Amino acid sequence: MMDWTDRHCRYLLRLISKNVLLYTEMVTSRAITHGNREHLLGFDVSEHPVALQLGGSDAHELALCAKIGEDFGYDEINLNVGCPSDRVQAGAFGLCLMKSPDLVSECVAAMKAVVKIPVTVKTRIGVDDQDDYESLYAFIEKLIAVGVDQVTIHARKGWLKGLSPKENRTIPELNYPMVYRLKQDFPNLLIGINGGITNLTQAHEHLQFVDSVMLGRAAYHDAYVLAAVDQEFYGATVPIKTHQEVVEGFVDYIKAQGLEAKGVLRHAIGLYHGTPGARHWRQMLSAREVALSDLLAFSRDYK
Repeated sequence: MMDWTDRHCRYLLRLISKNVLLYTEMVTSRAITHGNREHLLGFDVSEHPVALQLGGSDAHELALCAKIGEDFGYDEINLNVGCPSDRVQAGAFGLCLMKSPDLVSECVAAMKAVVKIPVTVKTRIGVDDQDDYESLYAFIEKLIAVGVDQVTIHARKGWLKGLSPKENRTIPELNYPMVYRLKQDFPNLLIGINGGITNLTQAHEHLQFVDSVMLGRAAYHDAYVLAAVDQEFYGATVPIKTHQEVVEGFVDYIKAQGLEAKGVLRHAIGLYHGTPGARHWRQMLSAREVALSDLLAFSRDYK
């Protein structure tokens, strides 16, 4: 989700659900240690609970970044062990790390040693030709040994060569039962599931077998899919927010922060996905000039 789930995207999602755990885009440990930390890590207090997702393979560097993330106020540190992009491969982290379980364990242990907040891992069921259950079991066993707090598993393996990152999200077959089996074999470990999940009905079905469900691109392209999460999963009794309330809240945020509307509003282009007004909404947000007043008018008139 690099370049997608930035602080503005997360603010929008938080307007829709008060309880869902949000994740940052993957931020590399090298960027944090050498870059503008406020730009990379700053977030609005309303985003809580929010997890910082790190990319890297140097245990010492990751530990430093985990501590920095905790000091910034993040609620969780998540290590990405599933991204297959070219730039991630060039840095020898992300999905590459599935081939080095001892190194992943070392990284998790180093982060656990310096922070009090949960340290979690996002991974896949396998990499390249290594897609047997025994290898995945051994990988998870090593993470448990160093105290990992949760593992979220994209239920398809990834290919480092031969498939693009986009193809890696669709071509390898999903294998949800393998993730369910892990939960059976490691009942004391919190296990989440990810991959191909597009609505709350599917989420309910998965939660019969695992502890949590992660939505990535599905929630980005159709943010309002989260509208009933608080009521269905967290017992909230307040009414579900309307599209109009979400639009008004996001426009207020853009104005209060003095943001350039065009760049920020790209995160809201799928807000009316699946509704009769979706096409008109997309056209307004895709126009060269975007008037916030027009968006407010649309949201008031929309039925």
